[in-house]
Amino acid sequence: MYVCMYVCMYILCVCIYLYIHIKETKPCSLILNVQSVVKPSGLHLKLALKLQDFGKAMFKPMRQERHEETPENFFYFVDFQRHNAEIAAFHLDRVLDFRRVPPVTGRFINVTGEILYLTHNEELRSVFFTSPANNTCFFAKCLYVCKSEYAVCGHPDLLEGSMSAYLPGLSIAPRISIPNPWIRTYSFTGTEEWEVNPLYCDNVKKLYPYNSGNRLLNIIDMVIFDFLTGNMDRHHYEVFTKFGDDGFLLHLDNARGFGRPSHDEVSILAPLTQCCMIKRSTLFRLKLLAQSEYRLSDVMRASLSRDPLTPVLTEDHLQALDRRLGQVLRTQMLLFTGGSVIMDYGLIFELKRS
Repeated sequence: MYVCMYVCMYILCVCIYLYIHIKETKPCSLILNVQSVVKPSGLHLKLALKLQDFGKAMFKPMRQERHEETPENFFYFVDFQRHNAEIAAFHLDRVLDFRRVPPVTGRFINVTGEILYLTHNEELRSVFFTSPANNTCFFAKCLYVCKSEYAVCGHPDLLEGSMSAYLPGLSIAPRISIPNPWIRTYSFTGTEEWEVNPLYCDNVKKLYPYNSGNRLLNIIDMVIFDFLTGNMDRHHYEVFTKFGDDGFLLHLDNARGFGRPSHDEVSILAPLTQCCMIKRSTLFRLKLLAQSEYRLSDVMRASLSRDPLTPVLTEDHLQALDRRLGQVLRTQMLLFTGGSVIMDYGLIFELKRS
C-alpha cells in the first residue's frame, strides 16, 4: 500500500511539473489569476497564483542575482529567499532520488499584464507603482520591512521567479508540521542543546516517533540534502498523516539554500554525526554521484539546463555540490571506523569497529 501510494504521488508530481513547464513560455493571462500576496514580509514577498483549472502555484520573485553571495554576517533567519534555490532544490531532490520536493520551475511573468490587470485583489493593486527607472513595481503590506525600497520590480514589466506547485488540500491529503529536533535558535544569542551536547541523539532516540521506524533515517536524508544546498533554515518538516509514522518527509521551503558557495556549514550534518546511521540506499546513491561518470555537478548541470531560466546555478555553486558531497562521504567513512549503522527499511548492517 505504501509503495503504491508513493509511486502514485510521484507520477502526479511529474505530471504537475510537466504541466507547469509547458506553460513557461506562454502568457499567463489565460491561465492565471493572482489571488493574494502571501507570507507578507517585504523581503520575502510571494504570490499565490490560481490556474483556471483550479490548480494553484506559489510564485517567488527574484531577489538576488545568481552571482551574489549571502554576506557572512547575515543570520540564516534573515537571509534572502532565492527563487533559483527553489528550482535547484527540486532538481537536486530528484537527482538524489528522494522525490520529496513538490515540482518547481522557473518562468517570467509580466507584472503589468499578468498581475496588475488581472488581479481582483484591491489591496494588491494599491501597492503597484512605477519606479524612477520606469519599471513596474509592487510591494507587500505588512507590519515590518514593507516599504517601497523593498519592492519587487519588473524590467520594465517582466519579472523572473520560481513557480512551485501547491500540494493537495488538507482535506484531500492531510499533513502535519513537526518541529525539527535539530532546530536552530531563532534569536541573535543563545544555543540549542544539540549544539553543545554530542550525545543529544541518544535522547532523541528515546522519544516518539524517533524511537522506532524510519523517521530518524528520514531526518538524516533531509540534513544531507540541506547540507548540499547550504540551507540552515529547516526549523520544521511536514509529513502526510496517511502513511503513519513511516511516511516520508516533505522537503518544503528551500529558498534559503545556495547562498554561499564558498562556505560549507558542517553543523547541518549534526544528526548524521551524532546518530551515526544512514540509509543504505542513500549511501549508495551518494557514492554513485561521487564517481566521475556520474559526477553530481555534471548531473545537476544537465538537469537544470532544461529549466526556462537556465543557467539556474553558477559554476561556483555546482562545484560546491561536489565538494560538499565529498565532505558527507568523508564524514560517513569516519563514522564507519567508529561503529556506525547502515539501515534500510528494517535491515540493519553493523559495521565493525576498527
